[in-house]
Amino acid sequence: MARNATSGIRAAAMPLLSASLAALVLGTPASAQEMVYRPTNPSFGGDPFNSSHLLSIANAQNDYKAPAASSSSTTDLFIRQLQSRLLSSLASQVSDAIFGENPQESGTIVFGDQVISFERGLESVQLVIVDNATGSRTEIEIPLLTDGSAASAAGLDPGSLGLGTGAATEGGDLTTALGGF
Repeated sequence: MARNATSGIRAAAMPLLSASLAALVLGTPASAQEMVYRPTNPSFGGDPFNSSHLLSIANAQNDYKAPAASSSSTTDLFIRQLQSRLLSSLASQVSDAIFGENPQESGTIVFGDQVISFERGLESVQLVIVDNATGSRTEIEIPLLTDGSAASAAGLDPGSLGLGTGAATEGGDLTTALGGF
């Protein structure tokens, strides 16, 4: 029976407790102030006295080391430029042999320790570069732009390949009408 009496007191005190809590919360005035952002970094309008502190923290966290400057003599510079021009001339010769006015079906060009060989296929040119000094081998496949004449020579119908027909203009440019596009 004591249990029923305490639960009755609790039930009677609960509305009184919630009413006094609501009066306490609603009875006090609310106060607020304006939030203002103040940057720390002086680069963005912060206190200029923070600059040395922020710079020292940034330098402490920086792991980057500048590469050592290589001193190049004029002889080294001349050798690099000469080598660059020779390689450029070699690239022009290879390009002319493959795509020039009289393109070759296959060929090999030797330049120092490098051997460059190419073979023209129906749809692409296979280019193989071998460095005999290191033994490395690079293979490049270059697709060919065709006007359908190669397909016709092989006994294929150019229209079935989606190549359409091609015609050379006065300037020597090849214009191709692609079928199905």
